[in-house]
Amino acid sequence: MLICSVVGARPNFMKMAPIVRELRKRGLQNILVHTGQHYDAAMSRVFFQELGMPEPDVNLGVGTDSPTRQTARILIAFEEVCERQRPDLVLVGGDVTSTLAVALVAARLGIRLGHVEAGLRSFDRAMPEETNRIVTDHLSDLLFTTEASANENLAGEGIAAGRVHFVGNCMVDSLKQNIGAALAAEPWGSLGLDPGGYALLTLHRPSNVDEPASLEVLISTLESVAGRIPILFPIHPRTLARLRAADISVPPGIRTCEPLPYLTFLGLMAKARVVLTDSGGIQEETTALGVPCLTLRENTERPVTVTQGTNRLVGTDREEICRCVDRVLSGDWPAGQQVPLWDGRASSRIVDVLVDAGAL
Repeated sequence: MLICSVVGARPNFMKMAPIVRELRKRGLQNILVHTGQHYDAAMSRVFFQELGMPEPDVNLGVGTDSPTRQTARILIAFEEVCERQRPDLVLVGGDVTSTLAVALVAARLGIRLGHVEAGLRSFDRAMPEETNRIVTDHLSDLLFTTEASANENLAGEGIAAGRVHFVGNCMVDSLKQNIGAALAAEPWGSLGLDPGGYALLTLHRPSNVDEPASLEVLISTLESVAGRIPILFPIHPRTLARLRAADISVPPGIRTCEPLPYLTFLGLMAKARVVLTDSGGIQEETTALGVPCLTLRENTERPVTVTQGTNRLVGTDREEICRCVDRVLSGDWPAGQQVPLWDGRASSRIVDVLVDAGAL
């Protein structure tokens, strides 16, 4: 029996790496396909190296383009892979364009589909990821969830309980496997930063960066934060393009850099005083690390990071963002709790389910 694991964008790599490692450790037949949605060294190649992932058996090389064009290219290229390799099960993770496209191919060809990180919902259909999540879940035969709310969401959508497996969080598996090396490298030192003496910022959601007026207001708000604590801002290529197109300058108090390798970013995140982000995965990683997180969105598909973790939704309101930063700096911030099954063994549970379900 052959399983085909598919990755496409930076968030996928951290989720799939421990699963691929577990499959190979147990001697189970597996091929790794990279769609090439994220393809350059900063967003792709270095992650494979640092996470210890093998070189992809197949790289579809779809490159950058609109989500619709990327989807079309993946549909064609991945169908050819499936017809040639004939996998018995396709395993996808997350909610990116590659996830949806690969799920559609598997469903069309009658190949069993497993979805890692299933059931997450923001209930905001303006987010492209929300459509990707919903469609992929309803096409999947095996749905692997990270938190209790995901099981509740799937049950509410009529998905049979026998298809759903609460296994924990593979991104936390990667974090726990790599945090020692990330801290040993002391990346803050090479950047002239002191542990606990800086804020870390990421920004890439369309709702935050696509409208020039909104982006300019948000950057102005973050300039106020930089007056309280230095900000390090690794700029996502999408965000950099939007800033340049709108002719928006990043204020001097916000220190920018190119996207960072996984271990470098993980080490910086672990020693940040506070993280400001609109990323879903970073909400989970900061909760696992016990680092305060301010999410620059009105909603989250990961509510456990708020109810049990260190994350709070602050939207883009200047007063709320500055108020919460002041709370963090004064030490008035919840420490968070251990989230159930975020223990570094999610990948092992997933492979157990695959074997027990007769998928392998």
